This record gives sequence, structure tokens and C-alpha cells, in this order.
Amino acid sequence: MATQNPDTPADAPRIDPLTLEVVELIGAVVARYYEEYDVAAGKHALTGAQARVLGLLSLEPMPMRRIAQKLKCEPSNVTGIVDRLEARGLVERRPDPADRRVKLAAPTEEGLSTARSLRESLDFAREPLAELSHTERESLRGLLRRMLGT
Repeated sequence: MATQNPDTPADAPRIDPLTLEVVELIGAVVARYYEEYDVAAGKHALTGAQARVLGLLSLEPMPMRRIAQKLKCEPSNVTGIVDRLEARGLVERRPDPADRRVKLAAPTEEGLSTARSLRESLDFAREPLAELSHTERESLRGLLRRMLGT
């Protein structure tokens, strides 16, 4: 049984060494992912943020507000990113069929092709995950979803 540090209030949250290590490992994975994403984006003359928006839109068209929510940034930032992607012919704005007052950002064919190429060039996650069995990848997916509450 672990003993409580006398200098720590009894109701204070305690972070054990294992939890700290897991948090550090998650941070390292995220940092490596963003580094590789930025390098891949640069090969397409995109910023990392532009590549992430394009990747998100390649899954489904969506309004600026939802893009901002998913990327945890301000809608005004997303507007500028979409403007630049649109100027390059990678994204277009179109009315939402469910509510014509709302504009959706959607990838063009060239945008879909660029997003696919970006995804295919991201070896960082693919290589380490290949070391895990199918069952281990399913377990990891389930744990990550549980951590995210999805």
C-alpha cells in the first residue's frame, strides 16, 4: 500500500510514476506525429495547419466552425487557412444541402489527391503500428477511444 506524503493534502490528486511516463510517451508520439506531418506538408508547399485542415476535409466537407472545434482553434484562423487552400484550388466553399445559409468547406479533386498523398507519406505512425499485432492495435484503439470518451 502506498503511503501519502505528509506535505500533500489528503484530497490532492496523486500522479504515480507510471502515469507520468505514459503522459510523457503520449506527448512524444504527438510531437513526432506533428513533426512528420509538417515535413510531409512542406513537400506539398503547405503549412502543417493547411495540411491538417485538408486532411480533415478529405474525410467529409464541414463548416468552418466545426473545423475550428476539431482543431481546437479560432474560426477566424480556419477562415484564413481555407482561403489559402481555396486560392490553390485544393478546397472550395459550397452551400450546405441541409441548411443553405451555411457554407461548407470541401476538398476539390486535386485537394483529395493531395490529402491522400500526404496520408501515404506519413510513415511514422504506420511503421511502429506495424510492429503491433492486429489484436494489439484493436486494444490500443479501444484504449485511446476510451481516453477520449468516444
